[in-house]
Amino acid sequence: MHEGGTAGGAGPRGGSGVDQEFLALERELAVFLRRARASSGEMAREVHPELEPAAYGLLVRLDETGAQRATELAGYFGVGKATMSRQLRALEELGLVTREPDPADGRASLVRLTEEGTARFRHVRDARRDRYRDKLAGWDRHEVAELARLLHQLNARAES
Repeated sequence: MHEGGTAGGAGPRGGSGVDQEFLALERELAVFLRRARASSGEMAREVHPELEPAAYGLLVRLDETGAQRATELAGYFGVGKATMSRQLRALEELGLVTREPDPADGRASLVRLTEEGTARFRHVRDARRDRYRDKLAGWDRHEVAELARLLHQLNARAES
């Protein structure tokens, strides 16, 4: 069991009975998420000035997985078909994605990044990675790996 606590010797729980570690985690995650949302908006605009911040995640997913059905994307992001259809239509109009017939089912289509979409997305992604390197320049590589491992663990548990 974790030992420690406050200077007053109250132990790991504050006066309200809430674990201080979890309050600190909540506070730091809120800051992290606020910055991530702002960063996502900036990256979306770098890909294309008219790209919605929420659509940037679609580009990430399509770059990682390759072509997918819109229903698979909607399920992955936990949004409805209408929302996904609207976002994909906007990406198509910007020339960042295209639809092609699904060879496994002629009634369905697969969404994939266009060459332009891939080039624009990867340029922004690489620049973002460089910014991470700069911000974490004082960190040991093992610390960066540990942070990535812990975030992966948090994400994996959140999905189960």
